[in-house]
Amino acid sequence: MTTAARALRGGRSDWRLHALSVFSLAVAFVCLASALLVVVNLQAVEARWARAGRASIYLKDGVADDDVAALRRALAQTPGVSGTRYLSQADARKDVLGDGVAGALAALPPEAFPASVELDFTPELGDESIATLVAKLRSVPSVESVETYQRWTERLAALLRGGVAASAVLAIVVFAAVVSVVASTMRLALQRRRREIEVLKLVGATDAYVRGPFVLEGAMEGVLGAIAALLLLGLLFSIVRGRFDADLAMLIGMAPVFLPWPFALGLTALGAMLGAIAALAGVRRFAAV
Repeated sequence: MTTAARALRGGRSDWRLHALSVFSLAVAFVCLASALLVVVNLQAVEARWARAGRASIYLKDGVADDDVAALRRALAQTPGVSGTRYLSQADARKDVLGDGVAGALAALPPEAFPASVELDFTPELGDESIATLVAKLRSVPSVESVETYQRWTERLAALLRGGVAASAVLAIVVFAAVVSVVASTMRLALQRRRREIEVLKLVGATDAYVRGPFVLEGAMEGVLGAIAALLLLGLLFSIVRGRFDADLAMLIGMAPVFLPWPFALGLTALGAMLGAIAALAGVRRFAAV
């Protein structure tokens, strides 16, 4: 009888034990996959803001139309600037409030919102060139301030680094949980099949032959636990995405994304590897009876 057939037979006989183990592994993998999902979305937001390729030039109050036109003409002739758009105070108020928005902001007059010139940069324009252009713009008398959104990118990068560190710590906890659960399950399964193993040893079965089905069962537990975690996380993600506000997606520049398929495959492969290693460690001392 092949190793796979023996593992399948053993799994059927102890299916309740294996089902409980798979459930425990799924809970552990959900925690790790959730952390990875947060990191993936933070990375996407950071990349989106890093390549935004735009800046906002906020103008001082009372700037003459001629000065605005002269500034736009100068910007249009600047290398690396692909386009400009003027937002008056009324346009800025409309952009912020939108249609049908009530509350304290809606009561503010247009004068409370600064006029601005929105700049679009070409993809070839580097960070140093943008910084040089921003420094020159800030010295223009009609300009109040210039926002390149670089600060938000830096904050997101710091948040991303924190998320990666937290995921690494969580991964260690998950690894320990997987090894503990699978090893304990395999030891219990081995004890239940102890008489069968004794018979196999009497007829000359090697330790590798005895351990093989348990290692395969451990690997399958890890795979099923990872797949169950991905399915559960996918269900939760679809619920959250369905309730995700479109205005918020427009504000951050993207909608939430699920784990890419390489991450899903990697998590499944990790489950198989950890399950096999844990099963081997769990039965190594007990198989040689």
